Amino acid sequence: MDLRDYLRVLRRNWILIVAVALIGVLAGGTASIVVKPTYTSDTQLFVAIQSSGSVLELQQGNTFSQARVQSYVKTVGTPVVLQPVIDSLGLNESADDLAKNVKATSDVNTVLITISVSDNSPVQAAAIAEAVANSLIKAVDTLEKPKAGGTSPVGLSIIKPAKAPVSPSAPNTRLNLIIGLLIGLTLGATAAVLRTVLDNRIRSEVDLRKVTDSPLLGGIAFDQDAAKRPLLTQAAPQSPRAESYRQLRTNLQFANVAGHAKTVLVTSSVPGEGKSTTATNLAIALAQSGQSVCLVDADLRRPMVNEYLGLDRSAGLTTALVGAADLNELLQPWGTENLYVLVSGQVPPNPSELLGSDEMRDLLSRLEEAFDCVVVDTPPLLPVTDAAVLSQHVGGVVVVAGSNKLKQHDLQKSLAALKMVGSNVLGIVLNRLPAKGPDSYAYSNYSYESADRSHGRKGRSSVRRSRSTTSEDHYEDDRNTEDELRPASLFPVDRVGRQ
Repeated sequence: MDLRDYLRVLRRNWILIVAVALIGVLAGGTASIVVKPTYTSDTQLFVAIQSSGSVLELQQGNTFSQARVQSYVKTVGTPVVLQPVIDSLGLNESADDLAKNVKATSDVNTVLITISVSDNSPVQAAAIAEAVANSLIKAVDTLEKPKAGGTSPVGLSIIKPAKAPVSPSAPNTRLNLIIGLLIGLTLGATAAVLRTVLDNRIRSEVDLRKVTDSPLLGGIAFDQDAAKRPLLTQAAPQSPRAESYRQLRTNLQFANVAGHAKTVLVTSSVPGEGKSTTATNLAIALAQSGQSVCLVDADLRRPMVNEYLGLDRSAGLTTALVGAADLNELLQPWGTENLYVLVSGQVPPNPSELLGSDEMRDLLSRLEEAFDCVVVDTPPLLPVTDAAVLSQHVGGVVVVAGSNKLKQHDLQKSLAALKMVGSNVLGIVLNRLPAKGPDSYAYSNYSYESADRSHGRKGRSSVRRSRSTTSEDHYEDDRNTEDELRPASLFPVDRVGRQ
């Protein structure tokens, strides 16, 4: 992973990182509240030589006292010093327990000893610190006193009396919050990296390239209104959603620059990736470019095209395949462009056999001769074999991959199934991409804004009318002009969509 990959991980998982960091701050604050406050009181002693003399003797005495200071520091934590403190203050603890709360230090090349005592009570801490200092003075005087008699050559004096502290020394709330934040950020970043490494779902083109080198024909951003208004004609003409399907149409034409794939099969790996919506809107976009288009609903298990377009599916593809009606009588015109729809018809008990039959191949051949482009919607590849069987009869296959839904190994299986039967995969369409963020595939709103500024209120009202137009409205309008638009025969070709 390079720097850009790490930045993408941070942008993709920033909510997780911030959440874990806030938990760390909360844990630090909670620890500061729960932990009982501790107060620390300090006192300082000066070590001096009792005898006076020449400058040389004083210098030698100072060197002697500095050498003895470290021994006095070690003596502070012994029972010789602490037991008298326990007895004088009436403490209910041993010398070893008290030693854990008493700390003695001395700076290098000095004769100063600092004694620090920690306790839950500020008054108690000051009292213990003062008692330890007095006990150390007596202990040193006893230990340094010559055996032959006389006074000790070393004397300790308190130069900084112990005082009861005003504020606690622990817990340090600010420090705990900072530590909690740093730990939270570290854990959040680690969790984000692990989540990215372990997550094998396809989220963007970067993830797609880990699976296949097939061209990315386009990306469709996720739209909350798509479930209620799935059709391209129900969106504003210059909206990002409409622009994405036009871009898909253009890229598909470049992918099929040789013109061999006149029939395009649209499928997906698993259900719910939006392949029926993509197939329907792709057919509408092709028809809007002036081509005569036939949309075939070959999903004979869960047909959806008729619901999107508001058409009756009592007779359709299965009707033609069993020979119950002529193909020409089953085509239903839709919209104002040269778009004809062949709905699924009744759901059969043997979809795979029907789609792989010679009748299906002949039907597609007739449609290819009559229309500029044929778009076929099929079931997903992994649950059933319908799409793989039918892909042998078409010129090219477009695979729809649902962002944040499809896993990489599922796409690998789908492409392997198509490769096994010799299908021509024209490319991949990433659907349900986020509109914002590192995985977004959004189109600019420049044209849409310009149109609003140019046309003013009139432009906005026309967009509103376009969005309010439902598939049922199209269906009623088309049925009223059915006699004018429906061809009398699929042959000759110029009778279909080219009057």
